[in-house]
Amino acid sequence: MILVRTLFPGPARLRIPLSRLFLSLSCCGLSLGFGLAGSAPAAAQGRLDAQYSVTLVGIPVAKGNLHVEIHGDQFVVKADGGTAKLLRLFTNGSGSGTSEGRVVNGALVSSDYRSSLTTSKKTEEVHIALTNGNVREVTITPTPSPDPNRTPLSDAHRHDVHDPMTGAAVRVPGTGDVLTPEACHTTSAVFDGRMRFDLKFEFRRMEQVRAAKGYRGPVVVCSVYFVPVAGYIPDRPTIKYLSAQRSIEIALAPIAGTRILAPFWMRGPTPLGTAMLEATSFVTQGEPTPAPAPTVKPK
Repeated sequence: MILVRTLFPGPARLRIPLSRLFLSLSCCGLSLGFGLAGSAPAAAQGRLDAQYSVTLVGIPVAKGNLHVEIHGDQFVVKADGGTAKLLRLFTNGSGSGTSEGRVVNGALVSSDYRSSLTTSKKTEEVHIALTNGNVREVTITPTPSPDPNRTPLSDAHRHDVHDPMTGAAVRVPGTGDVLTPEACHTTSAVFDGRMRFDLKFEFRRMEQVRAAKGYRGPVVVCSVYFVPVAGYIPDRPTIKYLSAQRSIEIALAPIAGTRILAPFWMRGPTPLGTAMLEATSFVTQGEPTPAPAPTVKPK
């Protein structure tokens, strides 16, 4: 669920292995394939309020919050985070993100994405407007300088994509159990304002989890692979590092009342050791879809 840039906005060398993936979380983000197609009730009702802690080799470095609300044909995802007290001795940062849109045929289709990241050096704001999965407008403030080493980004790369907030969780099609190996058999196409990349999921195992507050029960654990597609700089160490990783994992738990799975924890290697994002609170509730009014036959 959103997010290392949001939940873990410290020095770039600490963010390298997880920043793009957590940014997609929407925060658990978060880091969510919210928009994957599939059959499901169009009027799903669900809500998630979660709090996360980020650690590096067991040391707390950041905290974050995720709010997801799905009501009728509308949804909104909000996340925010910042460096933990200990890390503020060396660096400081905070971030927030919001994605909202419509529920279309049971899928969540983003129409507006906004993020803000503040460090000790600058604040960057990103706005992406979309229609039916196609990017209409992108604004990055301050405007980034052109880089001739960046791979070309065509209009085609801006079609059929998710924004970073709705690109890291999974929507499970069908009507059966949502916590199955099939939940990990998916790829999410993400556009973050500069770069188009894929998040490929692969089933690893089932586990049991227990938050200090809220959810306790099964999760499905997926491997996550980062695949750059366009708009990236091939020689950048972050890109090389992320592309080479084969041990990043994400555990997904259900949002009640929906067929959407949100990150419960996520972990992966960094040059300084293992980084871990984990829910300390994962409170979710659903509302049943109202039954249709009975048909009254004329006498």
